[in-house]
Amino acid sequence: MKYVSTRGGMAPARFTEILLEGLAPDGGLTVPEAGYPRLTPADLAAMRGMKYADLAYAILSRFIDDIPPADLKALIDKTYTKAVYGSDDITPLTKLEPGMYLLGLSNGPTLAFKDMAMQLLGNLFEYVLAKEGRELNILGATSGDTGSAAEYAMRGKKGVRVFMLSPKGKMSPFQTAQMFSLQDPNIFNLAVEGVFDDCQDMVKAVSNDTMFKAKQKIGAVNSINWARVVAQVVYYFKGYFAATKSNDEQVSFAVPSGNFGNIYAGHVARMMGLPIKKLVLATNENNVLDEFFRTGLYRVRKSSETRQTSSPSMDISKASNFERFAYDLTGRRGELVNELWREVEGSGSFDLSETPLWKKMPEYGFVSGSSTHADRVATIRTVHEKYGQLIDTHTADGVKVAQQYREAGVPMIVLETALPAKFEETIIEALNIKPPRPAGFDDIEALPKRFDTMQAKVEELKAYIAARTGL
Repeated sequence: MKYVSTRGGMAPARFTEILLEGLAPDGGLTVPEAGYPRLTPADLAAMRGMKYADLAYAILSRFIDDIPPADLKALIDKTYTKAVYGSDDITPLTKLEPGMYLLGLSNGPTLAFKDMAMQLLGNLFEYVLAKEGRELNILGATSGDTGSAAEYAMRGKKGVRVFMLSPKGKMSPFQTAQMFSLQDPNIFNLAVEGVFDDCQDMVKAVSNDTMFKAKQKIGAVNSINWARVVAQVVYYFKGYFAATKSNDEQVSFAVPSGNFGNIYAGHVARMMGLPIKKLVLATNENNVLDEFFRTGLYRVRKSSETRQTSSPSMDISKASNFERFAYDLTGRRGELVNELWREVEGSGSFDLSETPLWKKMPEYGFVSGSSTHADRVATIRTVHEKYGQLIDTHTADGVKVAQQYREAGVPMIVLETALPAKFEETIIEALNIKPPRPAGFDDIEALPKRFDTMQAKVEELKAYIAARTGL
């Protein structure tokens, strides 16, 4: 399998050639050249009884064919273990009531769904770098959970440094402490004066400077990294098999969405042939994606318009992975995607509502809705009182919107986003109790912190990286 850019300006490349990269050379994102592998009924039947690691290999090996099969299987087996995720099931399914489920994705080392892909990414990076005798400087931006998941996956890895940008003072205290308390010499935390979109813009600007990127050996682990997306596809299959008895059944998934990576993985699973009826996209008050799927208008917000909320990992107004879906929607026409994103860069928006493309939207199964702080508090309270389950703020957004789209006979699976311990303040507001913390996280906020503060200036970031790499 080879990969090309959503904007049409990249020569086809193999998986290991795109693994360490962020943006494609033309500013687009990498996608499979020939579309998504299609699964037969026999394929799905064979997958149904598989353990998580075996299922992951069955799916990932269809996208990764330039790592020897035995090596790929060993990397996957090393990643998805009870020791890392606390359960042989890896992603346990909890039944709230008939037809309504939670898929547990937050049992990894940083208590968020990002670990599901990031732990594999760390092992893939180390493997490829060792094979090629290379080093890599990872540059990323986080609104909450990606940063800690990346840092925990890469800490101590040979040949890897991590430079992670986050919006100063806009993550939860727990999320901040998870990152800033790390003392590993290969981890660099940068608190940026601004919002997440400022951080993301800085990362993209550095990635678009091809000379600097090459000299400093810059790579990416943000949700734009294709390996992260494809690793997330796996748990859609696992959730489907756990909630159904037959491959003739359909399910719907509700997904809290900020950068569009998690729900895009569900889109890939659906395109591969997994019987998904609806992909329910849930946003918070930063409802750029909800606006598009309701109206056809994709309108990014300025930094000053991006709201700080109690589900901070979704405080995003420029959804990077949305471009990959747009590539499919346009019939995989890179020149048209390029044109649409030039409109975004120029006027801040594009509108498909009066175009033939908008008429194609029902084919893809997306529906959407948004949630507010009051909704989150009410949903956390209801889920706890009615089902005895404690959920975090982002998962609450997912549950709230999921309720709008439930159908008789179609199981609704809400993807859990993080453990409630990461958002203690809102849990206390909703329930007047402190959420339990896993062992080792009791006093994380009190640990010594190691970070630097920076203005949202690209040249300042470049100088910082260059001073610490010696290149």
